[in-house]
Amino acid sequence: MPSTLAPTIGVLAMQGDIREHLAALERLGTRAVRVRRPAELAAVDALVFPGGESTTMDKLLRAFDLFEPLRDRLAAGMPAYGSCAGMILLAKRILDGTQDQQTLGALDVTVRRNAFGRQVDSFEEDIVAPALGAGPQDRPMRAAFIRAPWVEDAGPGVEVLARVSTGPAAGRIVAVREGAVMATAFHPELGADPRVHAAFVRLVRDRLSSER
Repeated sequence: MPSTLAPTIGVLAMQGDIREHLAALERLGTRAVRVRRPAELAAVDALVFPGGESTTMDKLLRAFDLFEPLRDRLAAGMPAYGSCAGMILLAKRILDGTQDQQTLGALDVTVRRNAFGRQVDSFEEDIVAPALGAGPQDRPMRAAFIRAPWVEDAGPGVEVLARVSTGPAAGRIVAVREGAVMATAFHPELGADPRVHAAFVRLVRDRLSSER
């Protein structure tokens, strides 16, 4: 088992913003690796599900025989973080998905796919997320939403980390945590703000420390 000071965190390397997540994790002192195969999944302490296209990622997980191993690791308590499409993959329920689209069911949330609109409707917004170190006393966290989902509803065990604060989508949930699993509708890997990845690394280290 790697040291809790430098956990090995995988990034699902099927499709999406893989390099950006790897770089963000490495800057925080973790060992960041690509995960495509069951053996690679077995060697990591935690996993990041990047943004991309959720239906394509779902099909690739099954093609590479990763779907069931992922579901098993998540059920066993592996820490995970998903951004955008990653949020969709981790959800228990999905609205506006394709007919055969499957999810891993690690978060007790209902996620609406492409909730903010198409690619041309992408936008950035400052959000308040005290649990991520982005409270009123701190500088705002700039969040990029690209064909983003939102959380339509969350179960009683889910902590809401951030909501949209302005515009027609004001109040919509865009960041959540349940146990060792986090997800955001936005893409922190595309900016310079480290707070989302830092919160996940803390979660991973805390989980590893508790298992020692």
